[in-house]
Amino acid sequence: MLLGVNIDHVATLRNARGGLEPDVLTAARICKECQVASVTTHLREDRRHIKDADVEAIRMLPRVRLNLEMAMTDEMQEIALKLRPHAVCIVPEKRQELTTEGGLDVAGQLSRAIEFTKPLLEKNIEVSFFIDPDVHQISAVSKTGAPFIELHTGRYSEAFGTLDEEKVFQDLKGAAIFAQNFGLKVNAGHGLNYSNVKRMHEIPNLVELNIGHSIIARSIFVGLEQAIKEMKALCEGNF
Repeated sequence: MLLGVNIDHVATLRNARGGLEPDVLTAARICKECQVASVTTHLREDRRHIKDADVEAIRMLPRVRLNLEMAMTDEMQEIALKLRPHAVCIVPEKRQELTTEGGLDVAGQLSRAIEFTKPLLEKNIEVSFFIDPDVHQISAVSKTGAPFIELHTGRYSEAFGTLDEEKVFQDLKGAAIFAQNFGLKVNAGHGLNYSNVKRMHEIPNLVELNIGHSIIARSIFVGLEQAIKEMKALCEGNF
């Protein structure tokens, strides 16, 4: 499996003091040096961590594949069409949430999702929808033209090490296989860490895991390069 690194929380730390450190662009360069599959940033409506200038600067870095997480709004579509990141992941967004709490309801707004996706695909931007492991949502995404889904692994991450783990994991695995049978490529992420990521290898043909908070947290103690390398090794099956 490939590793995409979300560097939002480098910006969270920077913004805590309102200065320039730690530098988001330096974090993106370290990701590039570690040869990760992508650098992920979530440009939120309230710009609570990543700012527009951050995304623009990362997009200009050579040989860095930018994955832009964004809400399904006209503003974000306009930004994506202007910047033309390599990929976008369309996510739900609530101002009051600390982090993304669940998957996007694509089935409930399918016409909007189809309309939103079309111009992005026309610009050769790879589109994925961040959804819960639910067959109705997967079926809806298959109608949008998007080639990817990203399965929300939050329930699995919370259940890891409890009596609920196996059932929740099997639901996740089944959803991935169901999506692949529709011809969708499957990424996954949310709440994955150095302990629970190993079971992702039990899910066939996962393409990429997007992981942020755990890596940034570990980097405080071992440095960002080492934290990325450790997670990358786990994604590659080197336990």
